[in-house]
Amino acid sequence: MTVEIRVSRSPGERRVALLRDGVLAGYRVERPARPDGVGDILRGRVVSRMPALAGGFVALPDGTSGFLPESECEGRRLPPEGTILTLRVTRAAQNGKGLRVSARVKQRPSGPLALLERGPDQALRWAAAHHEAPLVVDDPAELARLRAALGPRVTGGQAFDDELEAEAESLALAEAALSGGGRLIISPLPALTAVDVDSGGADPREANRQALPELARQIVLRDLAGPILLDLAGLSLKARGALEPAIRSALGGDGLVQALGFGPLGLFEMKRARIHPPLHEVLADRPLARGLALLRLAAREAAAAPHRALALSAPAPVLDSIRALPGALEEFAARAGRPLVLRDASLEEVSDA
Repeated sequence: MTVEIRVSRSPGERRVALLRDGVLAGYRVERPARPDGVGDILRGRVVSRMPALAGGFVALPDGTSGFLPESECEGRRLPPEGTILTLRVTRAAQNGKGLRVSARVKQRPSGPLALLERGPDQALRWAAAHHEAPLVVDDPAELARLRAALGPRVTGGQAFDDELEAEAESLALAEAALSGGGRLIISPLPALTAVDVDSGGADPREANRQALPELARQIVLRDLAGPILLDLAGLSLKARGALEPAIRSALGGDGLVQALGFGPLGLFEMKRARIHPPLHEVLADRPLARGLALLRLAAREAAAAPHRALALSAPAPVLDSIRALPGALEEFAARAGRPLVLRDASLEEVSDA
């Protein structure tokens, strides 16, 4: 099996794709100015012990708090309040809950609370997991950074062709097409994710058969986490139960998934460990997601027409989100050799009227 890593950098954003034999098998969108923190090494202070939660809260350098389970402490015992520890972030923040951290890391000399080392980004994580995989990078700065870390396996070139761009865009949608005309309808909710198999008029048994490998693939591509409920298409409870071995087999390659089986309502229940924020959470800020997509297009136009002055016209919330993301506009100006003019579309409409 041939594995390849594609890295596309645009102002304010990094998109990373993992391809196996040319098929998209992994995808992540990162905002370098707002990293999720996973893998960071830092110094934190134990501020409260919570026996009922089998852990405690720690103060972190940025003023937030994280949760340190007893199982992630030396001797599986939480140190006294006030103790300063070297910690590694193991899980991103979630729904108002802070980072999950571990003290199972080489302890460094004590000092003030501080970020000691940033964790690797997704390109470096996948490169470490696939030692021989080449990386194709479309940005000179990213190319230099990754080549310094990984050597000649990193080359410059077009990272995302039209087909890969289209598939990456489709992951923001609530459905995934099946080859027989059916579809998966994927509905992330605050407490769980519901996945419905819609046969699209095809034979339900065939639609369900096609859905299972695509279900497993979409879970990974979208990095879904927490409880996941699967509603198969048009089968009796008994017929659904007969598909359980096939469901478990399809999910078996994902080490983060725990398959629980069918519940009394005929829904197959599973849960997937959370490490990084799921894709729908990364894209939840719609004005920012739209703004970064527009910056990506503007950067391409700037490269195609080096001497042309460019202006971006968009609604005020989109422009505000771009301005609020540290470094995004500066990165555009550095790449294009000139700044991008931002114009409030609503004001232009008033002026035209």
